[in-house]
Amino acid sequence: MRVTRERLLAGAAVTVLLTLTGCGGGSDDKAAAARETVPATATGSLEDLAAEVKCRPDIQTDADEIRQGVCKVDAGKFILATFATDRGQREWLNGAKDYGGSYLVGAKWVAVGDQKMVTSLRGRLGGTLEEGTSHGAHAGHEHSG
Repeated sequence: MRVTRERLLAGAAVTVLLTLTGCGGGSDDKAAAARETVPATATGSLEDLAAEVKCRPDIQTDADEIRQGVCKVDAGKFILATFATDRGQREWLNGAKDYGGSYLVGAKWVAVGDQKMVTSLRGRLGGTLEEGTSHGAHAGHEHSG
C-alpha cells in the first residue's frame, strides 16, 4: 500500500507542476509566484515539523493516533497535529473543517491557523492549503431539527 500512497503523492506533484506550467498568467500571477516557492512537503514527527518553522510545541494531545500541540512564532500561533494514519488525518480534518479556519495539510500532519499564518507556514513546510466549510459563517447555522 505504501507504493500506492507514493504514487498518489507523485501524481499530486505532477498535477501541481502541470498547473503551474500549463496555465497562463492573468490575475493569478501573484498566486502562481507564491506556489513556485513552495518546498517539497515536509515529513516527520510533531517536533521535527515544529523545528522546521522554529517553534517549540506546547503538546496538548499525546496519543497513539494523534499528537497535537500549539506553536507560537513571531507571526502568531497555530496548532500542529500529526497522525498515525492517513485515514485518521482525513477523519480529523473532515470534522475540524466544520468549524471553519484554514488548514495546511501534509503527509500525516496538519497545521491550523488563520489564512495568513498557514500560507506563511507553507513556505517552510510545503503541503496543500484547505479551507473550512463554514469559514466566515456565524453560529446559528448549526441548528438541526
